[in-house]
Amino acid sequence: MAGRIPQTFIDDLLDRVDIVDVIDRRVKLKKTGKNYSARCPFHEEKTPSFSVSPDKQFYYCFGCGAGGNALGFVMDYENMEFPQAVETLASSVGMEVQREPSRGGPAREQREDSNKSLYALMEQVANYYKLQLRQHPERDKAVDYLKQRGLSGQIAKEFHLGFAPPGWDNLLKALGDSDEKKALLMKTGMLVENDQGRIYDRFRDRVVFPIRDQRGRVIAFGGRVLGDDKPKYLNSPETDIFHKGRELYGFYEALQANRRLERLLVVEGYMDVIALAQHGITIATATLGTSTSKTHLERIYRRCPEVIFCFDGDEAGRKAAFRALEAALPCMEDGRQARFLFLPEGEDPDTVIRSGGPEKFEALLAGATPLDTFLFDAMAEGLDTSTLDGRARLSKLALPYIRQMPEGVFRQLMFKALAERTGLELDSLMRLEIAAPEPSPTDQIWGQSKNSPLPGYEQGECERVDENFYSDPKSGGEPQPRRRHASPQRLAGFSNLAQSAIALILHQPEVARKVKTEGLQELQGQDASLLSELIALVQRRPESNTGMLLGHWYGTPEGELLNRLAGQERLIPTEGIDQQFSDTIYRLAHQLPQQSKLAQQVDKLKLTNYAETSELEKQRLREMLQEKMQRDAERNRRDR
Repeated sequence: MAGRIPQTFIDDLLDRVDIVDVIDRRVKLKKTGKNYSARCPFHEEKTPSFSVSPDKQFYYCFGCGAGGNALGFVMDYENMEFPQAVETLASSVGMEVQREPSRGGPAREQREDSNKSLYALMEQVANYYKLQLRQHPERDKAVDYLKQRGLSGQIAKEFHLGFAPPGWDNLLKALGDSDEKKALLMKTGMLVENDQGRIYDRFRDRVVFPIRDQRGRVIAFGGRVLGDDKPKYLNSPETDIFHKGRELYGFYEALQANRRLERLLVVEGYMDVIALAQHGITIATATLGTSTSKTHLERIYRRCPEVIFCFDGDEAGRKAAFRALEAALPCMEDGRQARFLFLPEGEDPDTVIRSGGPEKFEALLAGATPLDTFLFDAMAEGLDTSTLDGRARLSKLALPYIRQMPEGVFRQLMFKALAERTGLELDSLMRLEIAAPEPSPTDQIWGQSKNSPLPGYEQGECERVDENFYSDPKSGGEPQPRRRHASPQRLAGFSNLAQSAIALILHQPEVARKVKTEGLQELQGQDASLLSELIALVQRRPESNTGMLLGHWYGTPEGELLNRLAGQERLIPTEGIDQQFSDTIYRLAHQLPQQSKLAQQVDKLKLTNYAETSELEKQRLREMLQEKMQRDAERNRRDR
């Protein structure tokens, strides 16, 4: 049935189900204090680190970082997409899934119906090609090619391989028996129209590989030529249902073969995926003519904690591996891993596993290079790291890449590893991290680059900037630089005050029911926006618990942040949480906007010659600095 599942139904469903029952039916839980625990089903471990909270209707693994509500657990554990997981949970409590008209009205519904027709037609196309592989008079050359590559009939059946016979219009004649079907075949890219208006089959005289999405639907095809045509490999074009920058060949099959997918191997070709699967390595996928993207990786990491990239050991393979590294760095949250396997020149996974068997290939996988080693080795290439200059240059080259990683333990360990390689003290390296890259002389005077907020603060939260100034009577009260690294008053482990407030709401939603948010609108940054939306949601639905709040952002970058913050229960105070939340909101709503205005005035002066600044602007800056000093003094008296 077409239509979106309303959020109100999802909230009601999560309110009806008990996450302990949902998980206990799949993973045996043990009562430990007020929560339940088990060994995590998403990664191998000997000591249980998987915790389920009945009060918050939330689970979290302190080992791998997996976390979420009952719906997210079913999706990850059962390898289901969102609609199927909703259906599963709803049926377990006797609820019928509600749907609402599609957003966008009739046009949207028509488009969804059209996509259904495309999926159905692509399944027919796949069945047609499979039939040709079994029955077509010229099938032998396709069969001989597959046998030559060492594939069995069973593995060809599992991957639904087919044969596009020679000729210009075999598929057109078989399935394009009406104008409507012909138009759909054109829309899926299975037919091509040339400049003269002639329509013909895209795939001709090729072994055909169906490409499936995570739900198992055929969305495109790849074809390997059997004759002399070019190119050797051909993929379907981008269509309404196929976006090659998001999809991975063999991902669906890997999910089906592994109930608990612990790692995924990214290789370069269809035949590599299939050959590995035939020899029992059922974790391989391949990109579809593109480099591995951040979108690919986020999709993978939602299903398993580790990615191994496999490349040739030549220069081209090393360059491709580095592109994969660059895509991986922003995704490397705590609990995620990435490694790099380089095969001997001239070898590929297909040839390696056929010559050495699965044992040899497993040994190669075990010896794959960790992300940190690959990054630092790549940065050190051509440098003499036995010299002070070489180690300094290594630090300068590596730091911008580490900065791309999300905040967390893994990022801190990368800094520590770089410190060990360069011989720098970790504190010194962290000061380099905090310092703005290549600051101008003006930036050095004023303490920070205009466009580079200090770590832990969104743009606009400028507490540390204005703490670098004080009034000097000898200079007429004009601001002078003073170096001081003041720690912001926030909960340890959170990147900024907004995240501190978000974490408090997640662990005790009722604190947000009556809070006033005037002033928060002035704050910039994604975390501040998320905080405002979270408060509005709790005030709109006061019965919200942690699981329900997470459900509103499931599958989004914001949802991943919420999952991480919800898992930091040990950082939440056991008492006084209402006062902590009120104080945090007050600082966000009243103090930081004032500090932001001060920082904006400072930025304005940085762009001008101070001597040419009007007396009125100088006086206003002195007044703002004086106001800040008074506020700080008052806060210090309260703290004492």
